[in-house]
Amino acid sequence: MNKNRIAKDVLKKDDLIVITGAGGFIAGALTRYFHDQGFTRIRAVDKKPLPKWYQRVEGVESLCMDLSEYDNCVRAVEGATEVYNLAADMGGMGFIERFRVECLRSILINTHMIEAAYRAGVDRYFFSSSACAYNVTLQQDPNVRALKESDAYPAMAERGYGWEKLMSEMFCQEYWAERGLKTAIARFHNVYGPFGTWDGGREKAPAAICRKVIEAKDTGKHEITIWGDGHQTRSFMYIDDCVKGIDMIMHCDALIATPINLGSSELISINTLVSLAEEIGGVKLERHYDLNAPRGVAGRNSDNTFILQVLGWEPKTPFREGLAKTYAWIEQQYYNRKAGKHTVQE
Repeated sequence: MNKNRIAKDVLKKDDLIVITGAGGFIAGALTRYFHDQGFTRIRAVDKKPLPKWYQRVEGVESLCMDLSEYDNCVRAVEGATEVYNLAADMGGMGFIERFRVECLRSILINTHMIEAAYRAGVDRYFFSSSACAYNVTLQQDPNVRALKESDAYPAMAERGYGWEKLMSEMFCQEYWAERGLKTAIARFHNVYGPFGTWDGGREKAPAAICRKVIEAKDTGKHEITIWGDGHQTRSFMYIDDCVKGIDMIMHCDALIATPINLGSSELISINTLVSLAEEIGGVKLERHYDLNAPRGVAGRNSDNTFILQVLGWEPKTPFREGLAKTYAWIEQQYYNRKAGKHTVQE
């Protein structure tokens, strides 16, 4: 990275960092990441009851609040130097296709959070956007051209979730242009890994496939149902790459109020995902394809030209490696649940 582009206002170890959505997957991992970096004042916020948080990090102030209400946002950002807003009502394709109103309502969170952060004198504000903000007409072929940042316009985002992200990006850009709040915007591409949602309808494809393979192997019913025809393609980013990328993007002055891809450029078909999970699990399953199930766009990949140009870095954990770690964690969760032990999401 060009050193001149690194933020001059270096975050001090005792500055207050606020992370929203921290009871969930990515924000929970981000909370642990900053804690492990030695930051001593972290406030984690989520609307889920504390016992249902995916991760609880020792020494972190943990608050249970619904951030779609403005007064809660004011309390959340009080005294903060940096705010990382990852709170949203979302899930995998099965959730975001069926519950578009809930996804759209997440715009209340960012609208209230960014105003509260501005009024509180916060120095930097991060917004977690999504590749769902991209024009869907560019994603109709599994052999898709990788999406570059400019492909969000002309706007034709995914209904519900994608439009909420695109509009919230604009809020971040205007708060910088008009009010001088330093904002950062990362478009996530399918984040996966341990401590993620793995059951219940909100899980994404890697976790869902791992769980199905584990279950088929355990029950002896060697078959699997795949949503769509299996030819859909995606890139999948391992959680460790995601949290490192968030940190780098947030603290790069060249990226203020500038949407940027944060994802792997390794394109994987759903059929290949299933094959890899079978290989990891040491089992071969009969495949059934549900053509009526939610499947999303035909193909989506991340063009990492811009992030490499600005940061000299891109997410690079090979999918096979990350999936093996994810499979092992979900397998432990599965058997813990079967034994009546506490698991993530319960």
